[in-house]
Amino acid sequence: MSNVEHERQAAAIVPNLAILTLSDTRGVEADTSGQTIRRLAEAAGMRVADYQLIRDEPATLRAWLERWSARDDVDAIVTNGGTGISPRDQTIDVVRGWITLELPGFGEIFRMLSYEQVGPAAMMSRAVGGSRGRQAIFALPGSTKAVELAMEKLIVPQLRHVLRELRK
Repeated sequence: MSNVEHERQAAAIVPNLAILTLSDTRGVEADTSGQTIRRLAEAAGMRVADYQLIRDEPATLRAWLERWSARDDVDAIVTNGGTGISPRDQTIDVVRGWITLELPGFGEIFRMLSYEQVGPAAMMSRAVGGSRGRQAIFALPGSTKAVELAMEKLIVPQLRHVLRELRK
């Protein structure tokens, strides 16, 4: 199959996202990062199948990942928050335990791009991407600037291709 055909097939996919914000302090009205994910996804022709804001608790995160993994209308999960190095930041440990295939390039490129914005502080981000079955997952920092960077430079341009590969 030619690259043109691959691109045509990927372009025809309309991803359905589930968005999950993890925060011990923000409410829905103050969740600018979750709303940024929604805005950028919808502007790119994607759909939001669900949105939740939860406390940064591993068991609750696992429950949402399992709930969404059972849904046919969720192609990708995008989380934000809980990716740092403080003792409360356990999102990455849970996500890594949930995915079956990690995409190391996502985190590597995200940190490289973040370095251009925030300098050496980028090394403290443990952002990760991967898949489980036919679903993609991306765990992003809670910063709105970080969410914009990941969505605009990585997820929006590549998600359709990722999903096409997962559907083979």
